[in-house]
Amino acid sequence: MGYSSEIPDFSNAPEKHKNALLAHYKLVIIVEAINNGWKPNWSDHNEIKYELWPDIVKDGTRTSGFGLSFNVYANWPTSTAVGSRFCFYSREAARYCFDSFKTLWEDYLLIG
Repeated sequence: MGYSSEIPDFSNAPEKHKNALLAHYKLVIIVEAINNGWKPNWSDHNEIKYELWPDIVKDGTRTSGFGLSFNVYANWPTSTAVGSRFCFYSREAARYCFDSFKTLWEDYLLIG
């Protein structure tokens, strides 16, 4: 896949976005690994594609006051506006990714 073992330098990014940028970088690689080479075929209307759709819940342990809860997943027809970087081939793969990397998803999706 050609990834460098070095993590990109986000030191020039605004402070409030550094964790989100780092989490995005890591999640792109993680999702690709979980999908094991599967890529969504946007021309195939019969192929189901799964995306995380976590709920935001009150969480006093986070500076934002919120965290994520995974109560639902979404499968989308090909006509969706959802991007392909975070699509999964199965509901189980999406659930595994969320459960295993919840902190990264929170850093990516929540401010603070």
